[in-house]
Amino acid sequence: MTGMETDAPLRRKTAVITGAARGLGRACAIRFAQEGADLVLVDVADDVAGVPYPLGSADQLEYTADLCRSHNVSVLTVVADIRDPVSVHRVAALALERFGTVHILLNNAGIAAPSGKAVHDIDEAEWDLMIGIDLTGAWRMMKAVVPTMIEQRSGSVINIASTAGLVGYRHFAGYVAAKHGLIGLTKAAALDYAPFRVRINALCPGSVRDDPVHEGRMLAEIARSLEVDVDEHEDIFVQSQPMNSLIEPHDVAGAAVWLAGDDSRQVTGTTLTVDGGFSAR
Repeated sequence: MTGMETDAPLRRKTAVITGAARGLGRACAIRFAQEGADLVLVDVADDVAGVPYPLGSADQLEYTADLCRSHNVSVLTVVADIRDPVSVHRVAALALERFGTVHILLNNAGIAAPSGKAVHDIDEAEWDLMIGIDLTGAWRMMKAVVPTMIEQRSGSVINIASTAGLVGYRHFAGYVAAKHGLIGLTKAAALDYAPFRVRINALCPGSVRDDPVHEGRMLAEIARSLEVDVDEHEDIFVQSQPMNSLIEPHDVAGAAVWLAGDDSRQVTGTTLTVDGGFSAR
């Protein structure tokens, strides 16, 4: 093994990352590029009816791609809505056409709202939207990409869940249900694909700071749903963190690199928390 391979654990691997226009998706994409991975960056790149805040844009997706290309890796961007099976299968087809195979799937695309309501106040459309993106979208991506991993008898799927997949949060029933479901999907899929050396794991971030470099806004939107003053929301969220600090995007990206690489080759069906001890209470 050469020194270069040691320094770049994802070299000669191809990763598909959803929700890559900004936030955790951008942070993971940049870190994967630094570690040598070629990338297929996917985002809806538009606003979605029913989501009460702007989503990532086409310009942001291309900016993420440019940041990744600066690390001398090959990058393909694809605009796709993970609620649409045709779009999802197009992502897989384009990835195979460009790179020949896929080694890593990072299911990061997700929304935090519509939220802020008790269970009985959630309407059908709001429930379907949350489950459709945060849970069913990940299932669709796995359905499209994992068969290639089965053929090559190797692969790593990382589902970005949340501490909301481990505990409950008041007035966030849809989000909590979707993230709990994503962890359940992870465990069941891990057993389905273990004979083929395809690993499925969930990564559960805690309160991630909205780093302006990555243009994240998830924590701010959660604060809005909770009617927390956005100007004070970081200080308020820190109060519930045992390590007295918010999670940084690069903390989550580092954990994702480990799950994606060969050092975790015997790790599957696992829920890895990056939450500063929040879920240990």
